[in-house]
Amino acid sequence: MAESIERFFRLMPVGRRMRPSERAWCPAADVCEIKEGWFVVVDLAGVCPDEIEITAEGSVLHITGTRRDGLYREGISYYQLEITYSRFEKRIQFPCSIDDTQIERDYRDGLLILRLRRLGDCK
Repeated sequence: MAESIERFFRLMPVGRRMRPSERAWCPAADVCEIKEGWFVVVDLAGVCPDEIEITAEGSVLHITGTRRDGLYREGISYYQLEITYSRFEKRIQFPCSIDDTQIERDYRDGLLILRLRRLGDCK
């Protein structure tokens, strides 16, 4: 079985040889504008909060990290694999600069909850 999977990846075009587990995945996110700024909720089930990095530059919020497979053990034969365990990246474009926002974060039940409070005007 392992040989057939390796053969599959060798036969793929050069630009697609990356294994699915090595690709960055893009989590789903909800973004809402509120009176004080913005409210962002990102679906990060199974991600340790310590693995999450958040940066803001200009009008882009950049969220990165890694979801790790904590169940993998030597000798396990997987029957079905649908969950991506690898690094993730989410870029959210805002209609104005978010450099002058205060970012508060919380992590509950697999959801990263961010509140971006405006300190200045949205320009």
